[in-house]
Amino acid sequence: MSASSVARPAACTSDRDCNTVSSALISIIDDDRSVREAIQGLIRSLGYATAAFGSAEEYLDSDRIHDTACIITDLQMPGLSGIDLQRRLIADGHRTPMIFVTAFPSDRLRKHALDAGAFGFLSKPFNETSLIACIDKALQRPIPN
Repeated sequence: MSASSVARPAACTSDRDCNTVSSALISIIDDDRSVREAIQGLIRSLGYATAAFGSAEEYLDSDRIHDTACIITDLQMPGLSGIDLQRRLIADGHRTPMIFVTAFPSDRLRKHALDAGAFGFLSKPFNETSLIACIDKALQRPIPN
């Protein structure tokens, strides 16, 4: 993924704005290190702070749950899946906006994720502009209590 020609998030009106650290923390959860690092590089190039995790369990055990403004997660991972993570967060009262990315799309899982409030469900390989649009949408919408 290359961030050189992608659109800026709505919050960025110039390169200067995007080079400052945003207060929004985006947590990236993917068991594939190369995908995790590529997404993290793109998000950082847009001016957002990031935290990366190799599993849903690692994220849940971290101190970043309350700081996270948006989660980008793989759907299929060893241990808890992205859908399991979404269920767990909702059950625990966390309504953090989520974006799913997967190499194994399924209409049933897409419907479940979106019905539970996901802001995107992207198939790998996905285009950067689609991910950025999902992030913009997730960060601009008020989170329900």
